[in-house]
Amino acid sequence: MTLRRVNVVILVLIAVAFLIIVHRNLINLNDFLRREGSDSAHVGLPHESEFDIEAPRKFEVARVGREIPVVITAVEERLGALIAAMNSIYSNSKSNIVFHIVTMNDTVDHLKAWLSKTALKAVKYKMLPFDSRILEGKVSKNPQETEAVKSLTFARFYLPVFVPDAEKAIYMDDDVIVQGDIEELYNTPLKAGHAAAFSDDCDSTAAKGIVRGAGSQKNYIGFLDFKKESIRKLGMRANTCSFNPGVFVANLTEWKQQNITKQLEKWMELNVVEHLYSRTLAGSITTPPLLIVFYKQHSSIDPMWHVRHLGLVGAGNRYSSQFIKAAKLLHWNGHYKPWGRASAFSEIWDKWYLPDPMGNFHPIRRHTED
Repeated sequence: MTLRRVNVVILVLIAVAFLIIVHRNLINLNDFLRREGSDSAHVGLPHESEFDIEAPRKFEVARVGREIPVVITAVEERLGALIAAMNSIYSNSKSNIVFHIVTMNDTVDHLKAWLSKTALKAVKYKMLPFDSRILEGKVSKNPQETEAVKSLTFARFYLPVFVPDAEKAIYMDDDVIVQGDIEELYNTPLKAGHAAAFSDDCDSTAAKGIVRGAGSQKNYIGFLDFKKESIRKLGMRANTCSFNPGVFVANLTEWKQQNITKQLEKWMELNVVEHLYSRTLAGSITTPPLLIVFYKQHSSIDPMWHVRHLGLVGAGNRYSSQFIKAAKLLHWNGHYKPWGRASAFSEIWDKWYLPDPMGNFHPIRRHTED
């Protein structure tokens, strides 16, 4: 009888001890969940009142499928342009976009901080350094051309270096806004043997029907000096329509097989010696080598995927607001940038711009007088 009582007491003590342990575990779990909830409430974007930026989507859908590489450059004094371009691309597509950002070392920290504190914190990107020493002997050292020659403008010549494992890639300048799904541009069909697709600068019949006062047409003679023997030997027609290399789709397999980069470097080096470019250069200094290498050997981009000349005088009168709204990609090539002095359709750029949390970049706006 005594032994039975002892056994009962032992069982009761064991049961009590078990209940105490379970109770303590439940309390610890509750504290842990409270701490997690408190921490998560302080992680992420600052309040909108701090930076006046668009809050990210709370439930970001994982982007799967094939990667769409977008190569774009980052220049310190133009980082706001890059941010607006990236935001427009990312926000208008559900594709698995990976930004390959080619930049200099002095820009990396600022850009990383900007991305991490805005709605772009979820984007996939790679920071890729550009070594300007690769341009030695390929770019004129004329002091008058120093401002025109920016190292990063030549990044587009070295796409396979920055996107070594991809079959295709999109390159675009930072002064663009994308209003369509970038996958549509990525799917641009390229003809067999063509390493890239560009937008021709001659206005098409379709464009003239919807653009008031069609933009000025450009041709090869605006970029190359046809009096030079090296140019004449190529047999190119001076009035051939040029193309704009600010946005293009590249078949990197063809690019590597044809050694496009080496061909471009050849003409860069020859220009340093023979001055092959037109003295009244009609555009970017990177354009002439591309025009030579891709002469009648490139495919075309849908015109709505590269509506340009928005940075030129009179752009506001040249394009109707309905046309600009329908365009898939807008390009402010030219002197007037949407973050700088007053330019046409800058309100569209403002829609996608995310203010600099560091406070270093400020768009310049013209204030109307009372």
